[in-house]
Amino acid sequence: MSSMEPRLSLKVSQKQILTPGLVQMVSVLALNKLELKEMIDREVTENPILEEIPEDGPPSIEMLAENEERAAPPADQAVREAEGTTDPFAEIDFGSFFDEYLDPGYRSPQAETVELPSFENFLSTPTSLSDHLNWQLTMSHHSPETENAIEMILGNLNEDGYLTASLEEMSQGGSTLKDLEEALRIVQECDPPGVAARDLQECLLIQLRVLGAEDTTAWHIVKDHLSQLQNKQYKEIARALGKSVPEVEVAIEVIKRLDPFPGQRYNLNQPRLIEPDVFIVKSGDDYTIAVSDEGLPQLRLNPAYRRLLDHGNATKEVRSYVKERYASAMVLLKNIEQRKHTIARVCQAIIRRQRDFLDYGVDYLKPMMIKDVAEEVGVHPSTVSRAVSNKYTHTPQGVFELRYFFSEAVNGPSGGAIPLLILKRKVKKMIEQEDKNDPMTDDQIARLLCAQGINVNRRTVAKYRADMKIASTHQRREKH
Repeated sequence: MSSMEPRLSLKVSQKQILTPGLVQMVSVLALNKLELKEMIDREVTENPILEEIPEDGPPSIEMLAENEERAAPPADQAVREAEGTTDPFAEIDFGSFFDEYLDPGYRSPQAETVELPSFENFLSTPTSLSDHLNWQLTMSHHSPETENAIEMILGNLNEDGYLTASLEEMSQGGSTLKDLEEALRIVQECDPPGVAARDLQECLLIQLRVLGAEDTTAWHIVKDHLSQLQNKQYKEIARALGKSVPEVEVAIEVIKRLDPFPGQRYNLNQPRLIEPDVFIVKSGDDYTIAVSDEGLPQLRLNPAYRRLLDHGNATKEVRSYVKERYASAMVLLKNIEQRKHTIARVCQAIIRRQRDFLDYGVDYLKPMMIKDVAEEVGVHPSTVSRAVSNKYTHTPQGVFELRYFFSEAVNGPSGGAIPLLILKRKVKKMIEQEDKNDPMTDDQIARLLCAQGINVNRRTVAKYRADMKIASTHQRREKH
């Protein structure tokens, strides 16, 4: 037999099935408490299957009766199944999750009663896209050439998060194309997904890659048929990909949930109202984590629509619509619970690493890297970035942004490591206590730090001073 003859073979493989729910899970995780409330309010408005549980409303007789009915299928439903009519809910694995959320008294395990300290809303200046990216990039070390190239790329991002200059143009500034390509790869791996893309297609492909959706229908549409998608030529796309139109439409729903302007949520100019997403409360010798849901609507599934199908009077279109809305509602509820679970696990890792900080204060903060927490929690580093982004925690030491706890290590006394944040605090304190008539130079500050066993040079001090927006020696000197 010739080796060139066609052969039939079976192959078993695992493949990521990309759904709108998976895209929603990523976006929900990045929301802080107030943003999540806004999203829930929109979903409740758009989806009649979802309803909010009144704060002081006891379970209604109708709801209690519905809970009893779940024990056995209605007689008319059994008749329909005997006659060969397919229940549209049969394709959905509601399982215990459906039962929990149909119960108006349901509270997730995360919602156990914990006495939380009172806390007033306060205003905070929003984190800029540049700040958010720089924070992530300080968590890893790069060569001076790559760092210079990264700074050049960050300097050429517009407010939507797109790279506005070509690599060739930026290479005129002293960086090589090789360094710029490496820097671009590094920046594009940061949160938010899609940042530093050079066009819409690359932006969407980056987001699909983050979702593990390479080689899916959505991926091929964006990669090869974006212009047809923009012209809504769904039949042509289906024909080219060898897919059915419904398959293409499902993939398009996924694409619609991607963010074409990933930088915009970090470029708000006005102060924003924030509330702690997490409370870390000392209980005896241990610390308790409570992911705050105070003020968030408590949701349940409306059983009236389930009974509408059970009674057999609904048309095929109505049944299809209700089935779709139920599935969408369940995905949202699962994603909200997954968000709470992920944030709690990240905070547990923070507590294990920052116990001294929680006990004694800021001067006891330890170096902590995103990748280390990600490995412990069992997620990708970008997931940790999203879990702590724009979220605050109330601790015994005060209110802090979650990302405050992450800081790279700097060589400290006796070869130990101190967090970069503590080093910056030392630099700031030295400058605050200096003689205003004869302010210290960066070189003098570096020598004082080295005398304390902290190995830094003049250039490093200058960089940290600039990061804190502290003026130069000449600008700080008081004139008489």
